Amino acid sequence: MTVEIGNISKLYGSQKALDNISFSISKGEMLGLLGPNGAGKST
Repeated sequence: MTVEIGNISKLYGSQKALDNISFSISKGEMLGLLGPNGAGKST
């Protein structure tokens, strides 16, 4: 099984947070998000 995410972009007002991000996660792989406290990693 594979989860695929494609062409994701996100703006907060005029601040670009994501710009055309794509990735896939296959069975057995792990993904981690790194960033400072309060950066919105879980939202």
